Amino acid sequence: MDSNYTAISKSSFVDLQIHDDIQNPLPQRKTHIKLLPLDDVERFTDPKIGNGQNFEEDDGDDDYGDDFDIDDYPLVSKTKTSKGSGVHGAVFNLTTSIIGAGIMALPATMKVLGLVLGFVLIILMGILSEVSVELLVRFSVFCKASSYGDVVRYALGKPSKVLSEICIIVNNAGVLVVYLIIIGDVMSGSLHHVGVLDQWLGNGFWDHRKVVILVVVLVFLAPLCALDKIDSLSMTSAASVALAVVFVVVCFVVAFVKLIEGKIEAPRMTPDFGSKRAILDLLVVIPIMTNAYVCHFNVQPIYNELEGRTPQKMNRVGRITTVLCVVVYASTAVSGYLLFGKDTESDVLTNFDKDLGIRFSSALNYIVRIGYVLHLVLVFPVVHFSLRQTVDVLVFEGSAPLSESRKRSLALTAVLLALIFFGSTMIPNIWTAFKFTGATTAVSLGFIFPSLVALRLSHSGEDLNVGEKFLSWLMLILAIIVSIVGVIGNIYSLQSSSE
Repeated sequence: MDSNYTAISKSSFVDLQIHDDIQNPLPQRKTHIKLLPLDDVERFTDPKIGNGQNFEEDDGDDDYGDDFDIDDYPLVSKTKTSKGSGVHGAVFNLTTSIIGAGIMALPATMKVLGLVLGFVLIILMGILSEVSVELLVRFSVFCKASSYGDVVRYALGKPSKVLSEICIIVNNAGVLVVYLIIIGDVMSGSLHHVGVLDQWLGNGFWDHRKVVILVVVLVFLAPLCALDKIDSLSMTSAASVALAVVFVVVCFVVAFVKLIEGKIEAPRMTPDFGSKRAILDLLVVIPIMTNAYVCHFNVQPIYNELEGRTPQKMNRVGRITTVLCVVVYASTAVSGYLLFGKDTESDVLTNFDKDLGIRFSSALNYIVRIGYVLHLVLVFPVVHFSLRQTVDVLVFEGSAPLSESRKRSLALTAVLLALIFFGSTMIPNIWTAFKFTGATTAVSLGFIFPSLVALRLSHSGEDLNVGEKFLSWLMLILAIIVSIVGVIGNIYSLQSSSE
């Protein structure tokens, strides 16, 4: 039998490279596929040849006929791939990306917005966020993007991709710094409240926030952040969601008990426009509300590791997540505001170092604060994952995927944790910076970029219907307005504080 094929060694491999759109090329990724040798006694059946023939040692007779063509048989043997995360694991990871430190600011937003407007905005922001996530997934699949930056580059060009990656880095790094500062304040105390360790052990070296944060980073956060796949964090994500639910349940139960006992004052139902200070507060809290649902930088990694992934399956994940987050957010905001009323702090956690006015108050305070610290510890690695991936793409563009380089992954993790730790020790008050990132990077990642991607790619063969175009334009316009208003409000708030 004549053949143009020659023998190859067992250790041979080939590099397959994807050729992208010339106008919008995506970064090339090398895929190594090992050619496996065929077993001498393995049988293959050719549908063209009767009942098939056995490809064993050639006896010299050509029994295969003229219809046999070796080109009909594959050279590459399909290998088993690791099992991805299921719907529940993806929901927990996405929920963990959303519910973070921002949940503690929601009761204060209710104090400013009033119960009615605050409740409506929580639901509205959840719906708009879910629409933007579905648009992002749809066009990521359309342009075969593997990350948030890739779909932005395909639609808007490389400068926009770099800008989106900078937004992810600034947003996530700022959020992680917030987490560490809150953990340090809760455990070691601050000027505003007594720390848990102080109440348990009295004064000691644990009074220093830097020491507490360093121990938490080295003992708890470093091992979790060293994991190289986000689906490995499914169990910790589930635990963090459970802890958030515990916090909500405690707030709701305490508020209900005080309501029954008649110890809750009548809440404000509408915003207060009676003073300049009230209006400035209103401008400042709007970005916090829009920032509450931003998780878009983690959508693509979660989708990539979803078992049997399809856009419809990811949309299901997003909708379940949105419903869960709306329930958690609304319950926390309403019960927290009802519980503390006009005394609600910008970080409601500081209200839980005082007597709640009910039985077992001290035990409930410990449950809320320690549970919240554990929640942040478990949320931290999920946000860190997208931060590490984005830094790697921006700094090491064109290199092999981070999952194929364990040394580079560990080195990046160590550097990022060190920078975040130093940031948390050098910045005494991060809430102003948090509001600025909410009005800029978070709004851009959650609404501006997804809207622009959808509107731009709708002219490239993936048409939007009338409703989708309307929602895209609505999100874009609202996001720009919120960003401008939020920045102006923060500037005026800084000037008022300085005066």
